[in-house]
Amino acid sequence: MPAPQRRRRSAFTPPRTVRLRDSEGRAGAAPDPEDVHQETGERLQKVLAKAGLGSRRACEALIGQGRVAVDGAVVTEQGVRVDPARQAIHVDGRRLQLDEGTLTVVLNKPRRVMTTLGDPEGRRDLTEFVERYDRRLYHVGRLDYETEGLLLLSNDGELTHRLTHPRFAIEKTYVCRFSAPGSPPRGLVRTLREGVELEDGPARADAAKLLAHNGREAVVEVTLHEGRNRIVRRMFASQGVELTHLMRTRIGPVILGDLRSGQSRELTVRELGTLMAEVGL
Repeated sequence: MPAPQRRRRSAFTPPRTVRLRDSEGRAGAAPDPEDVHQETGERLQKVLAKAGLGSRRACEALIGQGRVAVDGAVVTEQGVRVDPARQAIHVDGRRLQLDEGTLTVVLNKPRRVMTTLGDPEGRRDLTEFVERYDRRLYHVGRLDYETEGLLLLSNDGELTHRLTHPRFAIEKTYVCRFSAPGSPPRGLVRTLREGVELEDGPARADAAKLLAHNGREAVVEVTLHEGRNRIVRRMFASQGVELTHLMRTRIGPVILGDLRSGQSRELTVRELGTLMAEVGL
């Protein structure tokens, strides 16, 4: 009697090579490894390295530590091939943006620049900053003409839609300077936190604190999640205060940092992943 033929194995060695777990870490509840593994795909560590997470050896360590998930299944050993165009890959719970056609950058918008890509009055606009990149970028939300600071530029339509939709309520932080002779304006700071009445409804800062006061001027930091037109300036104006300088320093997890006026940079993998998570992507 002829010996039974042994089943031919693929280059991928399933259960022994890839231990998958569900979102709560339970072994045995995960999908079949073959559902994650794509025979004609790229090695997972190579995909992670191309996404900017370090060398391939460093990315292999991320996999070995159980910090990488593919389509919701945690992969803890090497050997998996994936299709980054079709599969969702998360590292430390943050989704990676693997579409090489999409780009999101942060710009430190200078004062007296219109948040448009063309101004009929001939004022300076965003065109010169967008032209630095090899693809068409659009502004995510707005900063008024006199306001400077953090502005996102992106060609990711879904991310842009969600970041500007009121339902997701992304926090933004502003540094506000104004004339304040005499004692520190602690009452004003308290009022901003409690809420003020505007012509289009009440508005309240999620957080407000006094950063500096020298007897002539004061600097107050305000955080809020609303996106109504000129809302920060109008909140101060409702209390008889005209801002002399306004700068946005943060949108969600993205911080302006030491980026100088007019400079721009691509978001880091961590920033982009956290930003996507905040809007359900």
